[in-house]
Amino acid sequence: MNAKKGRAEMAVLSPEEYRSMVRRGEWPQDLSSEFCCEGYTQHGLVVLPRDWAYDYLLFCSRNPKVCYSCDATEPGSPHPPLLAPQADLRTDIGRYRVFKDGEVIDEPTDIKKYWRDDLVAFLTPCSFSFEGVLRSCNVNFRYIGTFTSKIPTVPAGRFKSVHTCVTCRLFKTSRDAVRAIQITSRFPTAHAAPIHIGDPSLIGIKDVYHPEPGRYNPHPTKPPPPQEPSEVMMFWACAETPTHLIVTAKPPLAITHCRGMLFISDWLTEELAYMEEVAPNLV
Repeated sequence: MNAKKGRAEMAVLSPEEYRSMVRRGEWPQDLSSEFCCEGYTQHGLVVLPRDWAYDYLLFCSRNPKVCYSCDATEPGSPHPPLLAPQADLRTDIGRYRVFKDGEVIDEPTDIKKYWRDDLVAFLTPCSFSFEGVLRSCNVNFRYIGTFTSKIPTVPAGRFKSVHTCVTCRLFKTSRDAVRAIQITSRFPTAHAAPIHIGDPSLIGIKDVYHPEPGRYNPHPTKPPPPQEPSEVMMFWACAETPTHLIVTAKPPLAITHCRGMLFISDWLTEELAYMEEVAPNLV
């Protein structure tokens, strides 16, 4: 796989093709999943020991915009039964982040050596899921980056309140912004509607043109052009928020995806919209 593979080529990959390439080590380790398998849902990963899993599930239920639980495995199983039962969460993500007592100890390309019979894996939302839908609906926008806001989360068990990570996008016109709200509000598996619109300083973000160190940055070489007068700035909750939970709560072992490298499911984002008759087991 060429690291400069074009967006069009990445977009037409099937989820199974993408996961197989990742599993075989053919996907470049520095290439985000952002433009892959357009139209399919992408998900953050959180893996915890079984005795921590209920606290995390409770956190998800209290903070659905941030960490909606899209799927969860049986203890010891790496196969997500609802989103992609043939996938293997130990190998099918481009890069992982392994934590011990809240500290990062490794960033491997698979987690087989860390897997245990008591581990439970959760798949959470990612806003990459709705980007393909927006593009297919001719909604004009540009992705700016990921930030830590001052919006608090609701604590649950051993997971205390942390600040919500957010993604920022600029929409070309107010019509594009309204259409984005209408479209994304239907997708609980993709963070649903934005959590803030307008002035980033109101949610504690000082500079949207220079994403924080350690956050996913789609503009690594130079900042994006500044906001045009007609553009509308909007923010969605982000799948990087659980990292704050893990660092704060310090479970003995935790595993997440690395920023920008998500798990891609077998389901189209549109299939998992608020339409109970389409996916009764998932919404």
